[in-house]
Amino acid sequence: MQTEARIGVVAVPDGGGSQSSTGSGHCRPEQQRKQVHNQPHVGTLENLLAGGVAGAVSKTCTAPLARLTILFQVQGMHSDVASLSKASIWREASRVVYEEGLRAFWKGNLVTIVHRLPYSSIIFYAYEEYKHLLYSIPALGNHRNNASLDACVKLVGGGLAGLTAASIAYPLDLVKTRLSVQTNTMYYKGISHALYAICRDEGIRGLYKGLGATLLGVGPNIAISYAAYETLRSQWQSERPSDSPVLVSLGSGSLAGIASSTVTFPLDLVRRRMQLEGAAGRSPVYTTGLFGAFRHIMKTEGFWGFYRGILPEYYKVVPGVGIVFMTYEALKSFLSSFNAEH
Repeated sequence: MQTEARIGVVAVPDGGGSQSSTGSGHCRPEQQRKQVHNQPHVGTLENLLAGGVAGAVSKTCTAPLARLTILFQVQGMHSDVASLSKASIWREASRVVYEEGLRAFWKGNLVTIVHRLPYSSIIFYAYEEYKHLLYSIPALGNHRNNASLDACVKLVGGGLAGLTAASIAYPLDLVKTRLSVQTNTMYYKGISHALYAICRDEGIRGLYKGLGATLLGVGPNIAISYAAYETLRSQWQSERPSDSPVLVSLGSGSLAGIASSTVTFPLDLVRRRMQLEGAAGRSPVYTTGLFGAFRHIMKTEGFWGFYRGILPEYYKVVPGVGIVFMTYEALKSFLSSFNAEH
């Protein structure tokens, strides 16, 4: 699942002013760690705004690769696997342009933004709140300087934030998938029509198809991404405190996104396929639930069937995660400076 958020306290070395920037090159590791926590403060509204905008910007920039990923993920669902040609990003991209036009790469992007704004805002804010709640427990709060304990708090907080955001915004994620896979036949004519048609054809429960796979995947995905991001960033700043915060955010965020996507991609593929169960009046393919879907894919497509579309996902992760982390930190720094001046 696409990684899409910055977690924890964002370390902006120059956020406190030019003094920290110029002096950072002479800081001892202990001083640097203190600077990491002495970041500019923004309120709840600014935190939500920065998180939502960062998610929307990232998703819009990487929309073409995101759609290619989904198209590859669902290829073996209603097709004879033996008849499928070897996956080729260039061939599939050319087909989309030839049959649907260049704008088709952004098909479903509006619902992506509508989904991503509340999703990203919730996940950014919820992580901070969960982390604060966990540290309010005396057994944890009294050992904040313990690196192992701190990593566990980040992992748990990230997972809980991911579960919270995914559950609240899930119907929009399902609509996004169904709009994205439409090619020549347009059964769903927009966000509102899709919501209405799904409720009419499949009932309210139809809006939550694949939620189990989503909840199983989003917790580990977000937790791994966030924990890896904060660990990599902190280590990087300790070893190279004079490096640009933009470079630190891009490098740490991209590596964290690749790691989390690799581990959870099979669950993401199953999630997408279950979201399409019964879409547009088609007969269900996976009738034995989540684990039955795993068995069916393994039997018909083999292990690598779980990684259909992993290449465009990798290509999407590096710029996508980098953009969302950097955009969030830049907006947070800007809003903090704006508030300080006013």
